[in-house]
Amino acid sequence: MPTASPARRTIAVMLLIPAVAALALWAFAWPAARTAPHDLPIGVAGPAAAAAPLEERFEHRQGAFEVHRYDDEAAARVAIEDRAVYGAVAMTPAGPKVLTASAASPVVAQLLKESVTAGAPPGTRVAVEDVVATPAGDPRGSAPASSVLPLALAGVTAGAMVTGLGLRGARSVLALTGAAVLVGVTATALTHSWLGVLAGNWWAEAGAFTLATLAVGATVAGLAALLGPPGFGLGALLIVLLGNPFSGVATAPELLPEPAGLIGQWLPPGAGGSLLRSVAYFDGHGAGAAALTLSLWAALGMAAVLTGGRRRTAAPAVAATRPVGPAAAG
Repeated sequence: MPTASPARRTIAVMLLIPAVAALALWAFAWPAARTAPHDLPIGVAGPAAAAAPLEERFEHRQGAFEVHRYDDEAAARVAIEDRAVYGAVAMTPAGPKVLTASAASPVVAQLLKESVTAGAPPGTRVAVEDVVATPAGDPRGSAPASSVLPLALAGVTAGAMVTGLGLRGARSVLALTGAAVLVGVTATALTHSWLGVLAGNWWAEAGAFTLATLAVGATVAGLAALLGPPGFGLGALLIVLLGNPFSGVATAPELLPEPAGLIGQWLPPGAGGSLLRSVAYFDGHGAGAAALTLSLWAALGMAAVLTGGRRRTAAPAVAATRPVGPAAAG
């Protein structure tokens, strides 16, 4: 196969790097510059006569909020704890009461509080209660968001090492799985046991870290096994340049411009962040979709690794059976 001339390779580098930079700037800057609620699920609780005006005010911002109606404050609390809504406003005899969940999203909790306070009549006292708060060791709730990029880099590195070291078949699967398990245990020991920024079941958190890392590592290794070196670049691009900024873990997927938030939840970083929040703060509620998404990425990636490994093993065997020299000429 002819090799590109040095001049063409120079031009390729000059054009490719600005294109990658433009893509990265778009992927990171666009969601940050267009942060606003899009079908953000919130609740309104209380007697119909008192709650109806508040519900209409939220619905007046067309497309911003997805309002769920609850009979009383207790039902709204259950919905928040089940991750059905990010927060709720309960109409009580003493006035509106904002129920937030900073563990789900500190940004949404602040947004809901400010929205209700700004719309309340002058002199009205608005009570605020954080139903599911972040641990004392992480008052700003930054731990899940801070975990997304390290897990993505760990998975990409695992996939790259499996590919670079030439591991195939069962050995590649074992290496990816073993690395992911050790990442999960190590990450949980650091975030839960040492820093105290996670407050869920220790082994459930370790499982979330493991599954997120395995999904990324298997995806990168699988693409590389099927496509060669371009597959590694495609995997890194998909995970780091799209999955990370579209994850919505720092804010909420519903605060990203459409369809970035939805795409982010289909990719391993976004699904991993959602799964970690569910097991760390909400006793696993709302974890099903994220766990299924990560499992699918991991399974498809492993299948690609095994399929690509068989192809590469079969190629030398076929070549070895071909006659060479005079026999080949005959």
